[in-house]
Amino acid sequence: MLKVHFKKRLPHFELEADISLKNGILVLVGPSGAGKTTILQCVAGLQTPSWGEIIIRDRTVFSSELSVDLPIRNRRIGYVFQDYALFPHMTVEKNVIYGKPKEGSTLNKESAPNKVLNSSNLLDMLKIEHLRNRYPNQISGGERQRVALARALMTEPELLLLDEPLSALDSDTRKTLQLELLKLQARWQIPFILVTHDVQEAEELGDQIIRLDRGKQEIIRSTKGL
Repeated sequence: MLKVHFKKRLPHFELEADISLKNGILVLVGPSGAGKTTILQCVAGLQTPSWGEIIIRDRTVFSSELSVDLPIRNRRIGYVFQDYALFPHMTVEKNVIYGKPKEGSTLNKESAPNKVLNSSNLLDMLKIEHLRNRYPNQISGGERQRVALARALMTEPELLLLDEPLSALDSDTRKTLQLELLKLQARWQIPFILVTHDVQEAEELGDQIIRLDRGKQEIIRSTKGL
């Protein structure tokens, strides 16, 4: 269960986030600068809310009242950035392995909901096993997106954040990866939060849809088959 309730003061408005998600895909839509990515970054620990709390699977990762603010490495979150953020000097396989929790980390001491034994599982699942020895500049945009997804899932996350993951892809590749995201969520059974500008994409993917405009949220769809 994901519970997000916080406020964040921004230069031109105050962002208010109020999210409750047990499972499925929550899609955040709205114009540029509305606060969508800021919500992801606050949940991940890349930014700090001004006030409030964030709870992931009964673990408080941020609380202004309790003075809790866990670093990103301890939040058990996978994050797929808009530009994928792959390491150009690493092969596909090494990029994926980089996401594996380090020995001795708190992630290794606790049971993850969907523990992945090795990178080959994810490479095969995302149909990129044949690319394992290639570099990011040697593969297509859709393939780079699959690598970014594999690396995020390699972290053994309890929550997956996706910041406009399909925006740079052509329409056919985009449709294919929309289906892949739905399959991955059904298999992993963890909450996904996805940011997009595309209302049709939100309709295709979202079990819940929230529209943001200047920090204020409006629920467009509360549930879909959950």
